[in-house]
Amino acid sequence: VQLVESGGGLVQPGGSLNLSCTASGFAFNRYSMNWVRQASGQEREFVAYISHDGGASHYGDSMKGRLTISRDKAKNTVYLQMNGLQFEDTAVYFCFIPSLGVWGQGAQVTVSL
Repeated sequence: VQLVESGGGLVQPGGSLNLSCTASGFAFNRYSMNWVRQASGQEREFVAYISHDGGASHYGDSMKGRLTISRDKAKNTVYLQMNGLQFEDTAVYFCFIPSLGVWGQGAQVTVSL
């Protein structure tokens, strides 16, 4: 059972990134997925949620309006499109499945000039 994130990196303010979370070893399409983030020295913060079938989603307040979460059943992957990134969005972003207690390794997102 594994989740692997990719797509993080360094971006200038106002830029965009598209994070991916690819699952293996379990029936991915049966589970909802969450993204959270953790900035250095701060607590984890909820970012986004998508239901098992992609029919429902919601977002945390800090990034609402700048995110789109989606999933591709054929690729066992959930995507997090992030636009209008700001300095305060710098953090490690994790995908996880609460009902399984499975976490990805994290993807570093750094917003800097």
